[in-house]
Amino acid sequence: MTRVYKTRKTLGRGRVDLDRLRHMTDEEIERTSPPELANLPDDFWDSAVWMPPISKQPISLRVDDDVLEWFRKAGPRYQSRMNAVLRSYMEAMGRGTATRTSSRAGKVARRISTAAK
Repeated sequence: MTRVYKTRKTLGRGRVDLDRLRHMTDEEIERTSPPELANLPDDFWDSAVWMPPISKQPISLRVDDDVLEWFRKAGPRYQSRMNAVLRSYMEAMGRGTATRTSSRAGKVARRISTAAK
């Protein structure tokens, strides 16, 4: 007799196995959710705005060693933080056509400056 084992595919950080989630009961979702999601008010998502992803271009960028080290020290996703700083600068200079609001870029930039202290 041959045994077949189901293996969970490895998902990247911040990714969700939507097929698995669709088959979970509400009780399972509630039980396995992080504590900070418990007891959210019923109107929590009422003012949520969907932000479609913006396509990104892979590039090669030369930066000073100390700049790269500083961004990496703040933790994972340093390239996204670098992008947010560049977007914030672009919007502050009033150049280009920004397709997103600066609130996200500003939040990331503030988080970076706080982490660097």
